[in-house]
Order: sequence, then C-alpha cells, then structure tokens
Amino acid sequence: MSTIKVIETEYKGYRFRSRLEARWAVFFDACRVRWEYEPEGFMLSNGQYYLPDFLLHDVEGRATGDLYVEVKGKMTEADAKKIYSFSGWEMSRTGIENPILIVAGIPEGDSIPDIEDYCQAWGYQGFPGIQGGPYPFNFETIDGDYFVAHPGINWNGHFELFGDDGTYTRERNDIATERAFRIARQARFEHGETPRMRCWR
Repeated sequence: MSTIKVIETEYKGYRFRSRLEARWAVFFDACRVRWEYEPEGFMLSNGQYYLPDFLLHDVEGRATGDLYVEVKGKMTEADAKKIYSFSGWEMSRTGIENPILIVAGIPEGDSIPDIEDYCQAWGYQGFPGIQGGPYPFNFETIDGDYFVAHPGINWNGHFELFGDDGTYTRERNDIATERAFRIARQARFEHGETPRMRCWR
C-alpha cells in the first residue's frame, strides 16, 4: 500500500514539513506573535525524542509567556503519548511543565461563530480513534483544564488563547481574528509564491 507524501513548503526562510504547518505560520504572522519553527528537540523521560513544531513568545491570557504549538492533521497513539510526556500532563494534571497547544487544521468558516464551532468540535471530541486525548484547541495540555482554547487576537492587538465562554471572548477582537484565519486559509504556496501580508489593523 502506497503512502501519500505531504508537500514540504517554504515560507520566511523555513522549510515546513507540510502546508498546514506553513499556514499556521501565516496565521501567527497575521496575529503578530513572535514564533520559532522547530527551535529545539527534547529527550523525554522514556528516552524518546520529541520536536515541537512551534514556540510562540509573549502569549497573553491564560497561556501567558512562551507556548509550544504542535500541528497535527492526524494523531496516533504514539504521538499522543509523546505530547502528554512532553507537557508533563501524566505527572501532574495541575502543574503542566511545558505548556503546549495542539492544533488541527486552520478553522473553517466565514464568521467567528463558524470558527468557534470548528474549535469546539475538535476541542471536545478530539482526533478520531484516539481515546481520551490529547485534544486539539484545548487547555488540557496548557494548564490542565479540559476547556476549549480559541486562538485569536485581543483588543490590544496581541495573540491570546481565549476560553470557551463570553467571559473570555469579550476580550477578543473578532474582526481581526477572523481576518487572520482567512489570511492563513487563503495563503498560496504554489510555484514558490509567498503569501502577501497586508496591514489591516
């Protein structure tokens, strides 16, 4: 049985392993958050190696400071174990050692309610065939709380992870957040094209 190969993609001097990763980089740029791609690898307690996809700097909200991000189009049991081991979730559900947000595809939809529905579906149902997580778009591997995390832009123009109710989302700039997701979804990489970033705030 043949395996379909993921297309490597160049963006901003990085060679991403997939277009999905590159589109998340475009989203982070649209959110004006500083990021690094695969900055360093780690040896886990079981002797395995783990290399997170992104490291974001100066994140605001519940995930204040630096935040790792893992991009997964699909998840295996081995992937899940590595992520839990890296985060420290298995050792302490209240003291996450390495906060890491797992994301799936770029949220679909032309409105914030559509984008929220996408994040909620993934954040509470998880990846097909994986029992008990880790869940994408969820604070579980960030602060130990099983609660959907919505990536977006706050009213100060900074990247933030917003909780799943109006107490949190009223601090989100919905127009800027929807535009950032749209820019990421529409990013073109064919024939060496570089996505155009426009200033819109």
